[in-house]
Amino acid sequence: MRVGLDVAPLLQTQAGTARWVRGLRRGLEARAGIEVIPLSWGGTARLTAVARDALWYPALLPIAAARARVDVLHCTIFRAPPRARVPTILTVHDLAVLRHPAVFPAWTRLYGATALRPVVRSADRVFAVSEFSKREVVELAGVDPDRVDVVPNAVEPVFTPDGPRAEGDYVLAVGTLEPRKNLARVVEATARAGAELRLVGARGWGDAGVSGTHVTWLGRIDDDELAAAYRGARSLVFPSLYEGFGIPVLEAMASGTPVVTSAGSAMAEVAGDAAVLVDPLDAASIAAGIGEADRRRDDLSVRGLARAELYTWERAVDAAVAGYEKAVG
Repeated sequence: MRVGLDVAPLLQTQAGTARWVRGLRRGLEARAGIEVIPLSWGGTARLTAVARDALWYPALLPIAAARARVDVLHCTIFRAPPRARVPTILTVHDLAVLRHPAVFPAWTRLYGATALRPVVRSADRVFAVSEFSKREVVELAGVDPDRVDVVPNAVEPVFTPDGPRAEGDYVLAVGTLEPRKNLARVVEATARAGAELRLVGARGWGDAGVSGTHVTWLGRIDDDELAAAYRGARSLVFPSLYEGFGIPVLEAMASGTPVVTSAGSAMAEVAGDAAVLVDPLDAASIAAGIGEADRRRDDLSVRGLARAELYTWERAVDAAVAGYEKAVG
């Protein structure tokens, strides 16, 4: 089977979406019987991203897929051609732009309000990265649940409990600096808990509220440094207001690090019973969660390692290939 894989999102982000695209591509290329044809257009500039939405996805991508004679076209984010000559798969990592449009740039809000639902509905099949995201696709985009497959994220090999550890006594937060990551409450909660906060993530948009005398912003770091930061941390605090999966939760568990994250979220689905679940809207609840994670460190570490073992790229590729076969018929 020839799979046309849209890798254009890798030009714009190196965050969670990029991890999923790279990991799935690597797994597909190693799978017998699958030939991956990467498809992309444009550069990294923000203006190019707008042009990509307006030109690449509706017009140029279906032409590129037809010329490549692919059996199925897999668009790896929720942008895709409304019509194509080959069966089309679309991936939804999350629908935060519909749940929380105010925290997104103007162009993304406009796309979400006008084109997103029709594009998602026009796909032959939809991949969601979690059961949570699948429910969002069904509810917010009106897609038949039988047309939605869960193709989860997986943990990269660098994230293990063995290896160098960052020095110090600190709590770790990982995420792009943007409002929905709820970092202002993380800052308040760690201050209440008397803990140093180290924050890893690229600058995003809006006021993330990350200032504080106990806060150190490390910016974007490579995976080896990130793995060392997870191993050395007392806990990962990830009370995001909305995620489709929550990759830092998985990475921290795979590193043997206790996790504090949001109840009633995709992260709670990913973590199962291997994390402390808190009210993300209550800094006092987050602070109490940090204390509980300290007390339960050994237990949470064991549970987290076992939970992380469930999320492999082999499992993700199996689910993706099954979805391709359904689309092709």
